[in-house]
Amino acid sequence: MKGNKIEGIFESILWKSRLLTLLAVVFAIFGAFILFVIGSFDILKAALYALHREQTHAELLGLLIGAVDLYLIAIVLLLFGFGVYELFVSKIDIAKYSDTSNILEIKSLDQLKNKLMKVIIMVLIVGLFKKAILISPKTSFEVMLFAVAILALSVGFYFLQKEG
Repeated sequence: MKGNKIEGIFESILWKSRLLTLLAVVFAIFGAFILFVIGSFDILKAALYALHREQTHAELLGLLIGAVDLYLIAIVLLLFGFGVYELFVSKIDIAKYSDTSNILEIKSLDQLKNKLMKVIIMVLIVGLFKKAILISPKTSFEVMLFAVAILALSVGFYFLQKEG
């Protein structure tokens, strides 16, 4: 009898400890908010530079692609925050009645990992694109390495799409 009561208390504490994941959820959403704001300011900065012709086209494009990169990382944080909340705390009731896409609906840890992986690969692709604009290869070996990097990302992207 006494053992069952202690076991019940322990299991209750153990079950409630999953709420520690709320820290990850809150800070992931907060981080996403910060990145969305910084990315938006980068776009405004690029617009102001374009109006005053203070930078080259490549530099302006670099700023804009950098903002897209920040937005994608913010999306990673949003997906992570929503996924952890749905997996460990509770389903988001209001999402069931929403007319919008169910992209943030997460049913398993594997599904969360797959969604995160896809967005992270997109971040890598955008990052490579940003570097491609700003670099100018000087040797044929550098051109070949750049082509291999593009090929590797393309193959990875192909297999991601094929999996779906």
